[in-house]
Amino acid sequence: MTTLLYDGSFDGLFTAVFEVFEYRYKEVEIASRGRFHQENIFAEIHEVITQTEKSERVLNKLEQNIGKLGIHKLLKVFLSEEPYLENLILSAVRQSIKHPGENILENFADNNILQISKICKSVDRERHRMTAFVRFEKMKDDVFFSKIDPDFNVLPLIRKHFNDRYQDQKWMIYDLRRNYGIFYDLENCEFFYPDEKPDFNKYQQKFHNEEMNYQVLWQRYFTKTNIVERKNMKLHIQHVPKRYWKYLTEKW
Repeated sequence: MTTLLYDGSFDGLFTAVFEVFEYRYKEVEIASRGRFHQENIFAEIHEVITQTEKSERVLNKLEQNIGKLGIHKLLKVFLSEEPYLENLILSAVRQSIKHPGENILENFADNNILQISKICKSVDRERHRMTAFVRFEKMKDDVFFSKIDPDFNVLPLIRKHFNDRYQDQKWMIYDLRRNYGIFYDLENCEFFYPDEKPDFNKYQQKFHNEEMNYQVLWQRYFTKTNIVERKNMKLHIQHVPKRYWKYLTEKW
């Protein structure tokens, strides 16, 4: 067994996939250096150096075989951070090369393809909920800030949604679990990676003077429009699971 170790990036993963074919490995697995724990002391380790040209060659071939939509599905698998995601993607690439005229991602009789489909549905569900449940808070510097903690790394998938929808104000979305975010400055919408995790202990002290008033007004509105007699907590939790309540001003 040969283990290919890569740097955890999308290009790094597809560089590793390229080298599986380049070196004609048969018994092989791909793993991120950050998550790798060697269990088999006899396994051969192959260190992968990320090379964009190798990654692009694989992606260009995949685009011919499974289209951009298929590549987008593999991106969702990558962003899911699921264990063994690399080997699911490698399996899909191998099948795509073996059956270039078929849409292999529709072959649900294959267990790996079925697992890819399930992961994509879970990631899509989380992406949708993040677009629905994000709550921005106005800070003293007039930036609208939101912190999230999604189960999957969905920031790259929600970036376009917020960039298209909020073009008249500066905003920032920060992923607490992964320590990075998106910042829109009225011109550019870019990812940012702080050296250290921000300190949220005095978070509310950075609110704009208007923010607390807005929050109180929204909470009152939510309370007044609620019809107690028609309360259905089971249905409510079905549509808004409790783990998302921490994002919602009306739930504080």
